[in-house]
Order: sequence, then structure tokens, then C-alpha cells
Amino acid sequence: MKNHPASRASRAATKDRALPRSAGVLAGGLWQRLAASYAARTLVALALVASLPLHAENKIPEECRTGGFFIGCQSYTFTRFTMFEAIDKTLEVGGKVIELGNGQKLSKDDPDIVWNYLAPRAIQEKLKARLAEAHLRPVNYGVVDIPKDEAEARKLFEWAKYMGLRAIVTESVESIDTIEKMVKEYDIMVGFHNHPRRPDNPNYRMWDPNYILSVVKDRDPRIGSCSDIGHWVRSNLKPVDCLRILKGRVISCHMKDLNAMGPGAHDVPFGTGVSDIPGILEELKSQAFNGNISIEYEYHWDNSAPEVGQCIGFVRGYGAARKW
Repeated sequence: MKNHPASRASRAATKDRALPRSAGVLAGGLWQRLAASYAARTLVALALVASLPLHAENKIPEECRTGGFFIGCQSYTFTRFTMFEAIDKTLEVGGKVIELGNGQKLSKDDPDIVWNYLAPRAIQEKLKARLAEAHLRPVNYGVVDIPKDEAEARKLFEWAKYMGLRAIVTESVESIDTIEKMVKEYDIMVGFHNHPRRPDNPNYRMWDPNYILSVVKDRDPRIGSCSDIGHWVRSNLKPVDCLRILKGRVISCHMKDLNAMGPGAHDVPFGTGVSDIPGILEELKSQAFNGNISIEYEYHWDNSAPEVGQCIGFVRGYGAARKW
């Protein structure tokens, strides 16, 4: 009987069942560890995806930073000079980026040409070549009206794409639907600019950061504020508070330090006025701000370059001290 086939089969079956008991526990633990590891890797992957920007943007090259920021001039600072001279002066004061304004003559060699985005392509090529020669990065354009009409708005965005701009600056709230469509189509950001409060015109609301937030908060994230620091000060608002209201929606910044709060105040070198430039820089850094800071100096028009240079020097020094 001990060699009966049925007995041998029974012993083999018993042996087979006995062995996997410990092996099964081992296998079960292994599977649990593998499942946990897979779940963890999946969560990490999902977190990484969630942290990525929902939209691309024309990023400003890192080599354009000064003191941790992309700082340069709004060409309007040198509005009494030609656009080519504004480029030269921006370089002289230490800027690495420039925001192009409207209505300046192109150059001394072309005194009859008043430049804007609708100028003929040959004129645009001259400007683009001069910027490339100067190694100065154009980043913004404005303040400019953006038409409601899509065909007309497209001319502006086509030009901005051709120039390699990151953003357009406007106050055309009435065109917000067209703006959002163009932003999605061209991947060009738009910043809504603020001028000072107008007591004689209560319908003008752009001075109020809460109003600008109400305009942009439910729109594409590439639409936000071009925060004009000096005009907030002229409206008796504290710029750091305004930036906090607009957190996550600050596209670019017109930086000014003024000699006093309220209407009638004028520009002074950074750090010598009431705007709280250190607090502003700290707040922008805390928001991971990656837009440009344009110095728009509207004082001593004929010889503002030394004071504008002091402003860039302040940011350079402050950023160095903070190791930005």
C-alpha cells in the first residue's frame, strides 16, 4: 500500500499544499509592498503633473535677471528721445529688458517715422535688428488699446509674436472676451494696467486692484495685472497690499518710488520714497513672480538716466544682499 499510486499522489498534494503556506505569506507581503510602492509612485507622478503650469508662456531668459528680477525700462521713460535712443539709454542704466511704448519716433535717421505696432514690416525689422544688436530683450508692449474686433486684435497679437514678446499691456476691459481668445491662440499674456484714481470720473475703476481682480479671476491664467506701483501710491493705496490682492495674477510691473502719497507726487530713486520698494520686492519674490519690472520714470525727463540707473542699482544690490 505504501507504494500505491493514490498514496503517492496524496503525499505529493499534501507536500504541495504545505510549502506555499509560508511562501504565500511572503508572496502576499511582497504584493502589498509592490502595490504600496506603485501607489506612491502614482501619487508622486500626479503631484508633479499638477504642479506643472496649465499653460505655456514665452519665458524671459534667465540671463536677463538683475538682482533676481527681469528689470529694465519702459521706453516711455525716455519719451523725449527716439526709440533707438531709448534702447541705448536702457542699456546705459543697466537694464537687460525693455517694454516698448507707443508714439516715439523711431530714430534720428528716421525723424518722420512715429513708431507703433502698425508700422510697416520694414520699420519693424529695423527695430528688431536694433534690439538684437544691443542684446536687449523686448518683453512687453503698451499701454495699448486692444480692439474687440478679432481681425484687428489679431494684428496686434501677430506682431507681438513676431517680436517675441511675453505680454501686452492694456486697459481695454471691454475687449476681455476677444483678449482671452487671442491669449489662448497666441500664448501671449495680457496685463491690465492701472492709472491713478480719477475723482472727476467715478466710472474709471482700473485704479482699484479689487476691480482688476474681478475682471481677470475667472479668465485664462495668462491674463492678469500690469501693476503700476506709482499710480497706486497716487491713489493713496499701499502697493504691497495691492500686490497681495492680485496674488498669482501679477503679469508685469511698472515700478516707481514716489516722494509722497497722493496725487501730484513725483518719481525719486528707489529706496528714497514712500512706495516701500523693499517690501514690494519681497512680496513679488514670495509670489514667485517671473514677469518683468519696467522702470517708468516720469520726472527730470531730459536727464533721468542717472536716477534710473540708481533704481536698477538698488534692485541689484538688494537682490545680492538677499542672495536672489
